[in-house]
Amino acid sequence: MQLPSMHQAGFIQSLTMKIGILFTVNEYSVDPASLARKMEALGFESLWIPEHAIIPVHTTTPLPESPPGQGQIPEVYSHISDPFVAMSFAAAATTRLKLATGVMLVPERNPIVAAKEIATLDHFSGGRVMLGIGAGWLKEESEILGVDFPHRWSQTKEYIASMRELWTKPEPSFSGKYVNFPPVRMYPKPAQAGGPPILIGSKDKSALRWVARWGDGWCPIFLPPPVLRDELRKLRGECESAGRDYSRLDITIMKRELRGDRASVQGGLREYEDAGAHRFVIMQIGARMTAATYEAELDRLAALYV
Repeated sequence: MQLPSMHQAGFIQSLTMKIGILFTVNEYSVDPASLARKMEALGFESLWIPEHAIIPVHTTTPLPESPPGQGQIPEVYSHISDPFVAMSFAAAATTRLKLATGVMLVPERNPIVAAKEIATLDHFSGGRVMLGIGAGWLKEESEILGVDFPHRWSQTKEYIASMRELWTKPEPSFSGKYVNFPPVRMYPKPAQAGGPPILIGSKDKSALRWVARWGDGWCPIFLPPPVLRDELRKLRGECESAGRDYSRLDITIMKRELRGDRASVQGGLREYEDAGAHRFVIMQIGARMTAATYEAELDRLAALYV
């Protein structure tokens, strides 16, 4: 009997790792429906759309993950489409592909209106929505949109709590510091019981505690496998303290492309899988996937990752 090649063995080993793509859909890129249709045909699991409603012309906030003294905000950040409109196009063109925010800037949106939009999209997509969430890092943008920036994660937590009330109760009401409404009716409800999963996209010192207490998963960026393994060990401890079942959490790692040929990429995926990740999302911020080039680019990525 012929033994599998290293290429085939690597493919077999990584079958449980779900592969998604985060892409900045905009006015000069391929449209989200065509992109999603091709992704689904190639076997990708999920499409992730980031969010920046605006980028102020004058800012002093550095770009996260940048070396000191650097971090100019790339022009592409000003051209990111609304994630829920883009996800709606993608949902209408597919039947299996998951649609996700990567990440939704929760305190920058009215939580009641956002809950309605998300529930509607989840209902009509058959429960395919995932919410990667953040609280925002760009102070100038946040303040224009009414965020209590020093307390933005407290605001985010309350917004999510109010959305879950709207998603799950026939006549929800809410009383908090940032959100208050009397009994109301809001339909349609999401197709997913309890609403779409909330994956917290933060590496804040308190992020693991938030995940354990009120999140459905974690979606950090750029962590190498050994660091992810160590952080997930801490997350297990936080879950024990909070009385949560760690095994029910969704663990996603977001990263720019892994280097090398298919065997190298599959080996990298195996390292992340062994560290505890369930999904690898290829970050394509600023990638030039146009109507003329997207099919070839997706074919290339599928040959390496799927």
